[in-house]
Amino acid sequence: MSTSVNTDNAALYDAINSANKSAATGSKTASLDSTDSAQDRFLKLLTAQLKNQDPLNPLDNAQMTSQLAQISTVDGITKLNATMQAMLGNSTDSQALQAAALIGHAVLVPGSNLMLANGQSIGGIEMAGAADKVVATIKDANGLVVRTLDLGEFDAGLSNYTWDGTTDNGTPAADGIYTVSFSARQGENSVNVTALEYAAVTSVARNSQGVTLTVGSQDMVVSLSDVKQII
Repeated sequence: MSTSVNTDNAALYDAINSANKSAATGSKTASLDSTDSAQDRFLKLLTAQLKNQDPLNPLDNAQMTSQLAQISTVDGITKLNATMQAMLGNSTDSQALQAAALIGHAVLVPGSNLMLANGQSIGGIEMAGAADKVVATIKDANGLVVRTLDLGEFDAGLSNYTWDGTTDNGTPAADGIYTVSFSARQGENSVNVTALEYAAVTSVARNSQGVTLTVGSQDMVVSLSDVKQII
């Protein structure tokens, strides 16, 4: 009889270990699709094991403690994941509400478009380092250079610049959308420059990428982290 009981205990240990491993690795089988069901199976197996243990060879306390620790760990990880998912969802909801307040406002975002209206235009740049000479090259829709601006010195970080709408030959340029590129140098060394454009926020969306904004007349989509300045 003792041999029969020990064999049953070994089978029960195998069943318990199998159940815990399946729950810990996120098995997608129908019988292991929730932590609650795994806990129920564990308790039933443990109860059966205690009922059928050999009085002369009782259940090892260390083994039982190990099994209890495993099921507790699985339960704790599942609850932690659920909490983190809830926190992430709340954070995204909060970002969406904050972003909605930007609709109708102009923001400064990465982009090479430069809008000229009533003979005036303003744009931005983000300097990777200080430069003693920054040059802007403005082109029309056909890619032809209409104005080259020597903007002078700039410190590292965000800065604004303006264009009065005149071309290189002194005539006024037509209102519309132009493109701009930059070159910058500090002595003999080049400095990286990121072109920034002002654009009005027209809509806000929440998607798999988080919260995004649609800006400008060309409906450019940017993320909240792309916004450098709000007017």
